[in-house]
Amino acid sequence: MRFIAVAAALAAAMAVAAAQQPAPRSDNAPTLRPIPDGPGKRVAELQGLDKVTARTRRFYAPVGEATRFGTLDIKVGDCLVNTPDAPPESAAYLTIIDHKPGQPEQKLFAGWMFASTPALSALDDGVYDVRVLACTMLQGSSAPSSR
Repeated sequence: MRFIAVAAALAAAMAVAAAQQPAPRSDNAPTLRPIPDGPGKRVAELQGLDKVTARTRRFYAPVGEATRFGTLDIKVGDCLVNTPDAPPESAAYLTIIDHKPGQPEQKLFAGWMFASTPALSALDDGVYDVRVLACTMLQGSSAPSSR
């Protein structure tokens, strides 16, 4: 009898836990969308690491414009965020080109980077690491310099 009571209590607890979790999306609709319109400029907040100097820097890269970090030109093609009913996530489409002095330019990366899983799609370079932190609206007339 005691076993049946414990099993019933466990089943009831599992039912309560299942009822508290959000229902899975049945329409399979994508949850990433552009940043909602508002005052300011759409930007990707990025973090760069210079492995030679061991310095990190957070900077903003406006969507549609190139931003400089060291010898890198980083262009943000698009920056998306999750809908409010989904877990927080930011994703940016980045094109990263290295302009080392005296060498031809070299495309190091072109693709989507996700803030929640930077290792999923990462820049593979011996000198620099770049990761997406967030997509947001930057208030003001221009983004802060990343130099």
